[in-house]
Amino acid sequence: MSNMTTRPPDSLTPDTAPSTSGQPPEQQAGLKAGLKNRHLSMIAIGGVIGAGLFVGSASGIAAAGPGILVSYALVGALVVFVMRMLGEMAAANPTSGSFSAYADRALGRWAGFSIGWLYWFFWVVVLAVEATAGAVILEGWVPAVPQWAWALIVMTVLTATNLASVGSFGEFEFWFAGIKVVAIAGFIVLGGLAIFGVLPGSDHASTGFGNLTEHGGFLPNGPGAILTGILLVVFSFMGSEIVTLAAGESSDARRAVAKATRSVIWRVGVFYVGSILVVVALLPWNDPAIEKKGSYVAALDSIGIPHAGEIMNFIVLTAVLSCLNSGLYTASRMAFSLGQRGDAPHSFARTNPRGVPQAAILASVVFGFVAVAFNYLWPDTVFQFLLNSSGAVALFVWLVICFSQLRMRGIILRESPEKLVVRMWLFPYLTWATIGMITFVLLYMLTDGKEGGGRSQVLLSVLVAALVIAISLVRERARRKDTAETAAPR
Repeated sequence: MSNMTTRPPDSLTPDTAPSTSGQPPEQQAGLKAGLKNRHLSMIAIGGVIGAGLFVGSASGIAAAGPGILVSYALVGALVVFVMRMLGEMAAANPTSGSFSAYADRALGRWAGFSIGWLYWFFWVVVLAVEATAGAVILEGWVPAVPQWAWALIVMTVLTATNLASVGSFGEFEFWFAGIKVVAIAGFIVLGGLAIFGVLPGSDHASTGFGNLTEHGGFLPNGPGAILTGILLVVFSFMGSEIVTLAAGESSDARRAVAKATRSVIWRVGVFYVGSILVVVALLPWNDPAIEKKGSYVAALDSIGIPHAGEIMNFIVLTAVLSCLNSGLYTASRMAFSLGQRGDAPHSFARTNPRGVPQAAILASVVFGFVAVAFNYLWPDTVFQFLLNSSGAVALFVWLVICFSQLRMRGIILRESPEKLVVRMWLFPYLTWATIGMITFVLLYMLTDGKEGGGRSQVLLSVLVAALVIAISLVRERARRKDTAETAAPR
């Protein structure tokens, strides 16, 4: 790494410097502007909807009752603030490295290196989780094909999609996200009609919103259950930042980022808070069907929708495939950005004639395949360690975004104030308040001592983060030594 040059932490890096051609720098470096506006719009809308919303909400409802709405609203507000900060930086300098590149500029090489590799690690573990989840559903439909074979098929198909072109990734994600959006919108409409007793053909009695208070009150397990609910739902929001990475491969990146940032409030409000409100209004929070069948299936069953389980399995499979598709894309683009900055093998920054970072994609999917194998061979040991050690990375990413934005606001105003088209509200007070909220969630996770709970996730994630930071500091020290020796007079 002796060919790297030193620079002040707040100066422009080569891969994020303003482009004289008007294009994001990655397009000049080899990536293609293959994502259309409709692709980015749907990625922005659907990116915040993960499979966790469909399969993980039941445990949150069981823990907090109707108060889970407050948990979703608080985490949703956190995501809105973080996305506003990220949008401010991304609209000024769109790049496939997103927050990792901004951390590199604002906080130093160690920060960009560390959070970039941690984020890559998070998504390649997610690849294994989602591939296994999809394989379980597909095996239920076609038992003749074993689960491991379905996982292999799913991973191979989506790898081929990502290798083909960024446009093929965008097209697949457009339809995957579209199905999720239509499904939740339809669920909210049908559920809303049933709540008020006007759904044609429904055998569900008119309930209004009585279920929110009639079964032990709005907070049947006490106010503390809201915090427990936050721990259970916070990770289902991960992925909202993907649009800022994808913007580097669009023809109008600033407009796409600004639009996505401004629309995140209604997206969180409608898809998360709105759909969960329908569930807890349709059913008593302690109805056994919620945990047995899943919250959305139980709600659909309660209003007489036939084949609700099969319908929801299809939607969950779509969400899983969407997460796999976007996870592989995100991991590879982060690896590409790290390669550009000299923080990963230089081969990761090379693109093929179609503008695809082939080596970065293959490296990401190989690790994903290895993690899938761990999930089958050692699910309770090696794979559980991978899960726990990546569990708190989402919160680390959000913290880094907050601290980066504190510095980047001044850098943008000093160097190119005309690019500050998106501004964080009440800066810097709301930024510091968001940092406090995230820190509180991390500290509260330490009180969750059950096996695989919050404490083990935070401690193992901190351990992995410390290891990555140590590597970055050692590399930086070696790089500076090499630079000094090269510059010394002979």
